Amino acid sequence: MPEYTIYHNPGCTKSCNVLEMLRERGIEPRVVDYLSDVPDIHELETLVLKLGIPARDLVRKNEPLYVRRYQDQELSEHEWIRVMHENPQLIERPVVIKGHKAVIGRPMEKILELINRK
Repeated sequence: MPEYTIYHNPGCTKSCNVLEMLRERGIEPRVVDYLSDVPDIHELETLVLKLGIPARDLVRKNEPLYVRRYQDQELSEHEWIRVMHENPQLIERPVVIKGHKAVIGRPMEKILELINRK
């Protein structure tokens, strides 16, 4: 079975629901509490590549910090990665990785698609 990783916020209901869903399917992922174990720059770059999205799409747009400081910013990929590293609360959650692919678990059906992907 491929190894799974979840970037998890234990204070987020959706993130907790995704973790529970994985465990109900017999998947015990490596759990990264990204707020206390902040991903480094390389880890975030790899995550964005596995997601196949621009770095800005991994940023939570409804966070007050984003609205105050970043919503009107045109930043490079590297700058968005740095912003997320310096402000991990801006990282969208949950993110589940399976091998070389990853998905943001919103909606949760995306996680099922990842699990069922060969």
